[in-house]
Amino acid sequence: MTWEKAVNQAITLRHWFHQHPELTWQEEHTAKKIRDCLDDWGIEWRACATHGTVATLAPERLGRHVALRADMDALPINEQTNVEFCSTESGKMHACGHDGHMAALLGTAIWLKNHEPKLPGPVSLIFQPAEEGGHGAKKMIEDGALDGIDVIFGWHNWPAIPYGKAVCPDGAVMSGNGSFHIQVKGLGGHASQPEACRDPVLAAAAITLNLQQIVSRKLPPQASAVVSVTRLNADSDVTVIPQIVHMAGGIRISDPKWRAQINELIVQIAEDTAKTYGVEAKVEILPRYEATINDANAAEIYRTVLKSELGEDYSNTELMVPIMASEDFSYYLQKIPGAFALIGMAENQAEGHKYHYPCHNPHYEFNDRLIETVMRSFSKLSGLNHA
Repeated sequence: MTWEKAVNQAITLRHWFHQHPELTWQEEHTAKKIRDCLDDWGIEWRACATHGTVATLAPERLGRHVALRADMDALPINEQTNVEFCSTESGKMHACGHDGHMAALLGTAIWLKNHEPKLPGPVSLIFQPAEEGGHGAKKMIEDGALDGIDVIFGWHNWPAIPYGKAVCPDGAVMSGNGSFHIQVKGLGGHASQPEACRDPVLAAAAITLNLQQIVSRKLPPQASAVVSVTRLNADSDVTVIPQIVHMAGGIRISDPKWRAQINELIVQIAEDTAKTYGVEAKVEILPRYEATINDANAAEIYRTVLKSELGEDYSNTELMVPIMASEDFSYYLQKIPGAFALIGMAENQAEGHKYHYPCHNPHYEFNDRLIETVMRSFSKLSGLNHA
């Protein structure tokens, strides 16, 4: 198969995945499509973490064992694009580009299989479910996805970066995250008699304001962190002071060392503020992903490849890292060396001024030009030139 045919087949697969999105831990048909392709190409694979798949090329080679990863799940979003291959599943959309990630890895699989005798060492292709908050990487690791692997590489498309640019720093590239839920319980009653009530709405408003002090006054300026209250539900009638208010929010941290302190402060501030208003606050904090922290040696290898594909000034971008978004690729990097890159896809006005909508937006579109770029990069990371 020629290089051009491999790229075109990968793009066709991307459009199929986009039309058939499946949510976290529901990627049954997506997994079947991937496995059918691997079977057709004569690539051995095994199921991992139910809907995940690990395929390996040149398993008997003695060189460094490289792993390449793609995530699979879509999002619960109603698509609002005008592409011809729009989602056929109501309320489901590949609004984060995981369809493109899978397609690029499958395109790489075609090329590597056709040149398997030239590979210097084994290459494992990891198709991972449940990245969107489902801890899919953790389950893949528990099921042996990293067994025998020396180094792992991954990537994410990033609309905030122009096409032809990328970032792959030493250290943190994406932040860790978490979420919190707070139940504020007071004494409800008639809105005309606030003195006879203990108002949880007023307390929740004060808790919201006070939580903003964590980043601005409780952490050093060098600590990159975010604490955001994103939900405040005080369901009641206009003449009723409710009994309970439910709050929720998100946490972002660039360094794992800040997690315990932030969690403790959320509990302390919520409980102490509630007391001053005569109500009670119960806090639940749910950790999600740690920061995605690149190994310096692996990142240097990745940067060399990106430079060869995108040019000397590929890293000339204003994007500051770590970005505050999170990735469960962090689980892999806690176990073995590896690196994760953010690769830009936004086109300028001369090229059509497209692909600027951010991930998780109903108007988001993936730039198919990235597929060939990543196929080239993954092939080189595997020890094989694309042509």
